[in-house]
Amino acid sequence: MPWQETSPMDQKKEFVREHRRGLYDMTELAERYGVSRKTGYALVHRVEEFGMAGLQPQSRRPHTSPNRTPDHVAALLIEAKLKHPAWGPYMLLNWLKPRHREVRHWPAVSTAGAILKREGLVKPRRRRSPRTHPGVVDPITEVPNDLWTADFKGQFRTQDHVYCYPLTIADQHTRFLLSCHGLKSVKGEEAQPVFERAFREYGLPRAIRTDNGAPFVTRALCGLSHLNVWWMRLGIQHQRIHPASPQENGAHERMHRTLKREAIRPPKATMRSQQRAFDTFRAEYNDERPHTHHGGKPPGSQYEASPREYPSRLPALEYPGHYTVKRVTTVGTFRFKTKLLFIANALRGYHIGLDEEADGVWSIFFGDILLAKLDERDYIIRE
Repeated sequence: MPWQETSPMDQKKEFVREHRRGLYDMTELAERYGVSRKTGYALVHRVEEFGMAGLQPQSRRPHTSPNRTPDHVAALLIEAKLKHPAWGPYMLLNWLKPRHREVRHWPAVSTAGAILKREGLVKPRRRRSPRTHPGVVDPITEVPNDLWTADFKGQFRTQDHVYCYPLTIADQHTRFLLSCHGLKSVKGEEAQPVFERAFREYGLPRAIRTDNGAPFVTRALCGLSHLNVWWMRLGIQHQRIHPASPQENGAHERMHRTLKREAIRPPKATMRSQQRAFDTFRAEYNDERPHTHHGGKPPGSQYEASPREYPSRLPALEYPGHYTVKRVTTVGTFRFKTKLLFIANALRGYHIGLDEEADGVWSIFFGDILLAKLDERDYIIRE
């Protein structure tokens, strides 16, 4: 109704007063105030019945609702809930329907839940702390050490025919090259000391991003390897790029092209001389070489070590009191009820926690990291 925005109530009262004076008929009044004759008559009738208070906005809520749940149906629902307090509205409705076939229309699950909540029969659920699955981390960094990237530059042979596998670690936010070390293989036992030296010197990152190759990932459950299990014990998230997607580690790949051009071509005489070339390249890359990512400033001018220091001892694994805690054997198995189940060789010697989240369905945690689900119907562990 196009009453004036400034004071629609005053406009309505003036309309009724002018109608009572009889100076204008309804058609003229409606035209003067820009409303329909139907609206005008409705205002006059409301004032005659309720006085000027009848001009207040009226509720449009219907007096009756054909979709409202009948009281006797709501009573059945409440009674069933009192008998089965652990059941939700979905289970209650499915339990009631075959027992009360005379009821033709049952409320929706959401409506049933609202009825129970209104009666105080729904207990608020305990909010679970957010869980982190391996490989999940925000790709956007805000400060140094939010995310480190690591990769092996393609192997090559030095002039004495010894294979060299350069392992590189960089800070994604600043492009600072934390380590560049030539190894004799891509085995985890060779890579772990390189990461440990970086952790001791620069502290711990929030996450590390790698590809899906050895030694970062295996074909085991969740790609668990001894290396990424160690990272998780240190509170470091492991992010894996999608298979065959090196562009997801684009900054690191571009650094590798520069490394190959300036420190590998041509290969040096021995592994020792090759490592000296890597060290020279790293010092220049960090402290002298201008980087377009920083407007021409070298990465070393932007990088700061992490405030998270490398611990002298790994923190203990702790689980809530209601978890079932199992120790993984030296062959990667654990006993659950009457079954001996294999989970991963990388977890041998560690304790895992099992939390029953549904009837016979268990969530398997390593610390606060959800690894997999176990269903008692088939005793198969699934990611």
